Amino acid sequence: MKKLIFALVLGVFSVAVNAQTTPQKAAIAKVITKQVVDIACGECQFKMKGKDCELAVKIDGKPYFVDGKGIDDFGDAHGKHGFCNAVSKAEVTGEIVNNRFKAKEIKLLPVKK
Repeated sequence: MKKLIFALVLGVFSVAVNAQTTPQKAAIAKVITKQVVDIACGECQFKMKGKDCELAVKIDGKPYFVDGKGIDDFGDAHGKHGFCNAVSKAEVTGEIVNNRFKAKEIKLLPVKK
């Protein structure tokens, strides 16, 4: 009888534990407004892991892949001064969400000679 009661209590407890939901982490967004950053190919210039050449920005020393703009939106990425061959400067506005930069505006800055 004790074994039956113990098994019943254990069964109820295991069902109650499995019914619990884990709290979801809220995506914390860091807003970036008109900040001057490095911009280039994440794989070729910033040594990030990815599937293909993809636009990335380096904000406060940390690189982030960009959502909202493509690497070829600013010209040929594999050209002489393209993002796969050179790091440029840009003024960006957007936010960092889930370790990616969600671009609202990207303005390339002229190269200083």
